[in-house]
Amino acid sequence: MMHPSSKGGNGRPASETHLALLQAAHAFRSERAESGQGATLLELVHRSQVGYQVARAMVPKLKDRGHLKIVGERKVDYRNRPVAEYLPVDPEADLASGPGWVDLGNCMQSWTR
Repeated sequence: MMHPSSKGGNGRPASETHLALLQAAHAFRSERAESGQGATLLELVHRSQVGYQVARAMVPKLKDRGHLKIVGERKVDYRNRPVAEYLPVDPEADLASGPGWVDLGNCMQSWTR
C-alpha cells in the first residue's frame, strides 16, 4: 500500500483535501486509541475543515483506495440510521514526515488564527 501522502488513486499527488481528511482520521485514532472508536463523516468534516459535500464524496473513495476503513457504526442524534465510523488503515504511518504535511499544517494553523 502506498503512503497516503505520496499519490492519489490515479497516480497524481494527493490533494490537500485528501491529506486533510487523512490527518483528521489519524488525529481521531490517537485521541480514541483506548476505545478504538472511529470518526464519523461529520467529525472528519469538522476536524479537517473540508466542506461536507466534498468530504461526502472523498471519504468513500479513500475507503475504496485502502486509506480508510469502517470500524463500526454509531447512533447519532442528527440521523435516524447509525452512521459509519472511520479510521485510517495504516496507524504506523508517520504523517508528519510525508511531503506537504508540514506545509499543510502551517497553512491550516494560519487559517485558524
